[in-house]
Amino acid sequence: MEYMVDFLKRGGQEKAMNYIDLSIYENTGELQDNKKNIRFGEIYRYEDLKDFTEFVYNGDILVLDYTPLAEDELTLRRVISELKETARDVDGDVVSLGGNYLLVTSDGIKIDRNKIRV
Repeated sequence: MEYMVDFLKRGGQEKAMNYIDLSIYENTGELQDNKKNIRFGEIYRYEDLKDFTEFVYNGDILVLDYTPLAEDELTLRRVISELKETARDVDGDVVSLGGNYLLVTSDGIKIDRNKIRV
């Protein structure tokens, strides 16, 4: 608060920062098990899917980049089918985001497919 008062007294002549240095924030690298987390991943093979679905079964939200599988249509269909089945098992939802991303939710979290227009 004292910094803000000094800044206002000087008339805001200091140059604004264009970035936030995230290294000043403490990061333990560990996610809490008792809360829902958003996990990001990239899938390279169908066999990797089991590891990703475990996060959804544990209640996390998964954002999955499937760019490495974009050229292999058969494998991509199998992956999407398996993710839809996983979402049904946990009362969740699956939706495609933009280009090559899938969002998978769990625990009754549904995704609205309509854009909000304000």
